[in-house]
Amino acid sequence: MPAVHRMGGARLARRLFPPVIGFVPDRSFQIFPMFTGMWMPLRARTFRATILCIFALLPARAHADGIDTEHLFGFMIGTDVGNVGEREFQSQTTGRFGKDGGKYRAANQEFELEFVPVRNFRVEVGSAFAAHDIRGVPDLEDRRQLAWQGVSVDLRYRFLDRESAPFGLTFAVESELHRIDEMSGATVRNFETEFRLAFDRELIPNHMVVALNLIYQPEWTRVLATGAAEQEATIGAALGAMWRIRPDILVGGEARYLRKYDGIGLDEFSGQAFFVGPTAYFQLSERSRLTAAWSVQAWGRPAGSRAALDLGNFERHQARLVFGINF
Repeated sequence: MPAVHRMGGARLARRLFPPVIGFVPDRSFQIFPMFTGMWMPLRARTFRATILCIFALLPARAHADGIDTEHLFGFMIGTDVGNVGEREFQSQTTGRFGKDGGKYRAANQEFELEFVPVRNFRVEVGSAFAAHDIRGVPDLEDRRQLAWQGVSVDLRYRFLDRESAPFGLTFAVESELHRIDEMSGATVRNFETEFRLAFDRELIPNHMVVALNLIYQPEWTRVLATGAAEQEATIGAALGAMWRIRPDILVGGEARYLRKYDGIGLDEFSGQAFFVGPTAYFQLSERSRLTAAWSVQAWGRPAGSRAALDLGNFERHQARLVFGINF
């Protein structure tokens, strides 16, 4: 590959992935890797070098099918659902860092199988592991653990195809049954369902796409240690845009505004947060892909407070890495 491509990829990677996620004072941090499901230390320079290599070594191939938005975003979804008969394995690693005081690091590793039985309808089933490293965080018990978290089912139906309509429209329902609380790591019985309405449109055919998601996520939780039962809900909206810079690479960003409530009927307002950050999509081969996204809480406010961030209901940083392969 010509040197100019390697240099351009390196500069872009440094802008998209600043070295701020999960670091500790000795310049090392821990990630929850996609395939091993275990915590492991990794030097910051090694992580940055890995990202640079992805940019520099990707082959330049042309794809004539336009932009497929099914897995294009990190924290959002597109309206594409795949073609009938497609089967896919996906690994999704999500890291969450930073609370109001103390040390907070949590990771979620999901392994998923997707298939498209009929036109415009996609089914996904998955299983997840959760890791927590919490120390000195207000209202959370100190813990350091890795455990199997639970199972999930994600159903999506596309009502409008943007190839034949002004925009794409897909309705998604994802239900999850958890035995480990996502935020605290406590042993619980948790059931949550996320309802998501997704819109997208190619503003510049084959080059630029924008997407909008509307979200409602109710959940029911019972803490086994105390028997306490809780109900809460999150609503929000997300806006994203991606631009094709090479035939096999798209870059852009996502912005999300989320509001959390006590009670599934939005009974009592608890807090709000605005997240923003970059996203990059790599078509590694005809059958494999990689999506990387990082998001920071740029503004937030808990109920009854004038604080500039809500670090009780949400985290300061969120990062996601998604790898998929068709088979």
